[in-house]
Amino acid sequence: MNTDIRYIFLDLGGTFRVIDEDPAYLSAARAKIAGLCGVETDNPNQWFSDVIDKRYDKYRDWALKFMCEAPEEVLWTRWLAFDMDRERILKNASELTYQYRQTKGRRTVVEGGAETVKELCARGYTLGIIANTITETEIPDWMCHDGVADCFKTVILSSKVRLRKPDPAIYLLASRCIGSAPENCAYVGDNPVRDVEGAVDAGYGSMILFEDAGAADREGKAPTVMPDYRIKAIPELLDLFPPRS
Repeated sequence: MNTDIRYIFLDLGGTFRVIDEDPAYLSAARAKIAGLCGVETDNPNQWFSDVIDKRYDKYRDWALKFMCEAPEEVLWTRWLAFDMDRERILKNASELTYQYRQTKGRRTVVEGGAETVKELCARGYTLGIIANTITETEIPDWMCHDGVADCFKTVILSSKVRLRKPDPAIYLLASRCIGSAPENCAYVGDNPVRDVEGAVDAGYGSMILFEDAGAADREGKAPTVMPDYRIKAIPELLDLFPPRS
C-alpha cells in the first residue's frame, strides 16, 4: 500500500449503499415500468420477469463483453423496450431507468457511512465515487437528498462515461478527473474480482475490500489479485486513514 494516499474512491452498491428487498416496493416499481411502457397487464410482476428481466440479461452480457454501458435512451430503445412505442420510451427513458433500479430494492446508506465520509473529508482526504450503474440521475439526486454531495469531488458513473469496471480505464479516468496520480488513490469496493482487479490494474495505491456478507463475485471468475486490506464495516476506514498533516 502506498502510504501517501490523498484520494479515496468508493463503490456504491454493496459497499456504501445496501438494498432492502421489500416485495411491495419491488412490485410497485414493476407496475410503474409497465405503465410507462404503455403495457396493460393484470400481472406486472410476471410481465417484468418474462420480458424486461430476460432482455436485461442479454444487455448485461453485452455490457460485460465490451466493458461499456449504454445511455439510458439506448438501453430502452435497443435492449429493453425495442418493440414498444419509441417516442413514448424515449420520453420516459430516465424514469424507466430509475424505476428499473427500484425493482432491485430500496437503497440506503450503510450504517455509519455518511458520518465516515464526512470525517474522512475533515481529515484532509478528497473523496470520489466510481460505480457501475445504468442510471444517469438517480445517484446525483440521492447524494443531494442525503446531504453527502459535498463530500464527493468526483463522481464517475459507467452510464455517463460509457466504461465499466473492471476496465482500468474507468479508474484512470477517475484519478485524472480528481487531479491525482493513480498511486495516490485508494479504492473501496465489495466485489473481489471486479473492484480489486480494476483498481490494481490501474495502479491505485491501495485497494480495500468491504466484505459484506452478501457480496460475491458476479462474473463467475476466481480472484487473481488480493486487496491490501479487508474491512467488515465502512467506519473501519477511519482506522486505515488517519488525519493528514
